[in-house]
Amino acid sequence: MTSADPPSSPTATRTAPASAQAPASATVVVGASPGPPADRPSLSLPPLIALSLGYFLVMLDVTVVNMAVPSIQNALDAGPPELQWIIDGYSAFFAGLLLAGGGLGDRFGHRTLFLSGLGVFAAASVVCALAPSAGVLIGARLAQGAGAALLVPASFALLQAAYPERAQRARAVGYWGLVSAVAFGAGPAVGGLLVAGFGWRAVFWVNLPVAAVAVLLTLRHVPAPGRMRRPGRADPAGLLLGVLGLLGVIGALNEAGDAGWTSAGVLTMLVGGAACLGAFVVVELRLERNASTRPEGRQPLLPMSLFRETRLVVTEIIGLLLSFGYYGQLFVATLYLQQERELSPLHAGFALLPSVCMGFLAAPLSSRLTARGGPYKPMAGALLLGSIGFLGWLAAEPHTPYPVLLFALMTTGLATPLTVVAATVAVMEASPADKAGTASAVFNMSRQMGSAMGVALFGTLVGTTDGMIAGLHMSAVIAAVAFLTASLLAVVTGRRADVLPGPHA
Repeated sequence: MTSADPPSSPTATRTAPASAQAPASATVVVGASPGPPADRPSLSLPPLIALSLGYFLVMLDVTVVNMAVPSIQNALDAGPPELQWIIDGYSAFFAGLLLAGGGLGDRFGHRTLFLSGLGVFAAASVVCALAPSAGVLIGARLAQGAGAALLVPASFALLQAAYPERAQRARAVGYWGLVSAVAFGAGPAVGGLLVAGFGWRAVFWVNLPVAAVAVLLTLRHVPAPGRMRRPGRADPAGLLLGVLGLLGVIGALNEAGDAGWTSAGVLTMLVGGAACLGAFVVVELRLERNASTRPEGRQPLLPMSLFRETRLVVTEIIGLLLSFGYYGQLFVATLYLQQERELSPLHAGFALLPSVCMGFLAAPLSSRLTARGGPYKPMAGALLLGSIGFLGWLAAEPHTPYPVLLFALMTTGLATPLTVVAATVAVMEASPADKAGTASAVFNMSRQMGSAMGVALFGTLVGTTDGMIAGLHMSAVIAAVAFLTASLLAVVTGRRADVLPGPHA
């Protein structure tokens, strides 16, 4: 996954509830200029802890389950397509429902939605932990993704309401994003420890006490902000088409490894998914046209006018390519370490730490670079570094010394969060003020889509090429091309941004 990353800037905090997944705390630092420590108002910790725990669960489950994949395969007799669905189903449902989260919060109350999301996530985790078959586990992972899509945008809106003072809010959102980075970075190690000590089902049981504490703290310490009265009715057709489209395309990629790219089932899912996504665009365009004359009618889930801004569209594409390359290769690297190198889940988790922990260095570095020179130069440089880093996996063989792999692990691990922070700022700069929350949600949705597509395609390559090593090498080359393409897009867009005026509200 995922992917996982922050959406906040001062622009976002001024908009109606943000339906965005917040990735890194450094995004807040770019726009906020808090005074000396003595001038900073103290934070009330219970609301911050409650809301951060919810986001912690979402981000932890992006990476913690990766370490349990071989154990799940043995216990449930799951094949490669099922394993990819266990990872991808979560990201796909998360992405498909993310846009709806903010709107539902407006209509039913963000605290209600946050608690509902926690409840769905916890209940789905119980089903995951008790799953007797791969099919049941896949269904429960889809439900986890739905719960995540409810609680992430609601938690951000509640954070805004709990800390109304600007400097206080910036600090709170910063800590909130840092907690998500810790969860994501710790996922492989936590997953390895749990699988080694208690078995694969423990990676789902661990969610329950965290969710319980979050619910108790929310009920006692998180105020319920007033609902915003949104004009018009919801867009169930757009929601259904968007989710079906994403699941169809990702499902085709997952199944192609076993069934073949020309099989009837794969082609049906691919064509059906593409048709649903095309219908989604048609429906959203029609609703947006009608909304200008009938504000009481159905409102589009995603206003397509948002994509008239070229810089915004390019940044969304960069987000997709970024997650496609990094998380797809991370999934294959996990399989390589456990299946080819025969490392235990614990040792494999610690072997991946140099990659995922580079975010602690990247977040403040990207914040400073973006503040000085804008977001596009840091993006272009980081993506080029990542592209070179992926080629380091070409040195991987069954008995390659681990230090040889550190170049690939550390460069790609540094490049990804560097890009995420800069890209989030670019989205906020390019989006109209009244649509900043939606633009941020689309960016995070594109990242979740990229993650799901990368895992699906790269997992299929491992199953269809001549062995694990060949699949790993091919995946690395594709990931490098994806990052290089994104780097070139950032360079071209950055030059255009120097001469183009900013968007108007």
